[in-house]
Amino acid sequence: MTVHFIGAGPGAADLLTLRAARLIGSSEVCIYAGTYLDDAILAHCPEGVELVDSQHLNLDDLIAVMTRAQAEGKHVARLCSGDPSVYSAIAEQTRRLDAAGVPWDVCPGVPAYAAAAAIIGRELTVPEVAQSVVLTRAQRDSTKMPSTEALENFAATRATLVLHLAIRRTRELADRLVPFYGADCPVVVVSRASQPEELVLRGTLANIGDKVEAQGLTQAAVILVGEALRAEEFVDSHLYSSRRAPGSDA
Repeated sequence: MTVHFIGAGPGAADLLTLRAARLIGSSEVCIYAGTYLDDAILAHCPEGVELVDSQHLNLDDLIAVMTRAQAEGKHVARLCSGDPSVYSAIAEQTRRLDAAGVPWDVCPGVPAYAAAAAIIGRELTVPEVAQSVVLTRAQRDSTKMPSTEALENFAATRATLVLHLAIRRTRELADRLVPFYGADCPVVVVSRASQPEELVLRGTLANIGDKVEAQGLTQAAVILVGEALRAEEFVDSHLYSSRRAPGSDA
């Protein structure tokens, strides 16, 4: 018996990896977040699977389901929205499973920010404009951010920012970013990327707050910020550039 932490992607069932679909299809218990994952994802489950919606369960409840499944010799598909490597809370779950002697593994998935970039057709690392992407989040009703990870510290680099769990604070965060990026810096908000309710809002740091509030967005959205979102004139990357010397490494 194994608990499989599975990246279920941003929402679209056909963005599951082949491995994810196989693991879901061979598990007798499926734990999923009903807030983010729909019936199309769950359609990969086998007939007779035990479905457990995690949106109203605490950590103790989740571990109890997994340890019970182990005692019954059942494989568990623990679905995580996006990719388990970012904001999935698997660290505290796997720590408890280790203590209980329950085996587990991780299957990667398509992260929400990658789906958002694909939807708008943008590379987030444009040569000599932005070569770094910062994935971070806002703090509201959540655990504290490390003192070294203030938003302003990241903004000072002018890297492309991807803000998770931040949609309810869009206006405030935009105001904090203006001194670093400028009021006209492009911003794209993608809500429920790849799902039927998908919504894309384009604006600037000066007006994105108004647009988000007009749509009433409160969850399941990522905010992309940076000049890479509108860069049209830039040098070729070294990999494909004529400036690259024959036989040189990338």
